[in-house]
Amino acid sequence: MARKDSLLRLHQRLVAKRDALRKKLFEERQISKAAKNSVGDVGDAAADGASNELDSQLAALESRELRQIDRAISMIREGRYGICENCEHSIPIARLKAVPFTPLCVECQRKLEEFGEGSEEFDADWETAYEYEGRMSDSEISLGDLDLDY
Repeated sequence: MARKDSLLRLHQRLVAKRDALRKKLFEERQISKAAKNSVGDVGDAAADGASNELDSQLAALESRELRQIDRAISMIREGRYGICENCEHSIPIARLKAVPFTPLCVECQRKLEEFGEGSEEFDADWETAYEYEGRMSDSEISLGDLDLDY
């Protein structure tokens, strides 16, 4: 019974996360549409372009997470949630609490990562987004990068 209760709480958590991601993606889309209609100078356009690129990458990652959450919710409805898709053993509740939309147990996930195989659906490219954001960080700008002609 404890596993069932835990799965019910995880379902509620997944639904709340799904709803929050849907709302966030909708708001970001509205902001993006409004930004495209704004008029500014070349500097504004460059800053907007860089910001739009980062927003686009983050939206893609959030959309991927949303698909994973929707899939997990479907699996709950079908009674397959919490069962490893590879070895068909129960996924420990602790793992599901950490990554509630995971389709694999720790051992199968480790093997998947070790051999470099995997579905792109479950691979998040956070490193690329982080590197892009890092390039845009003010802390990486030196005085030589600034054009001060006044």
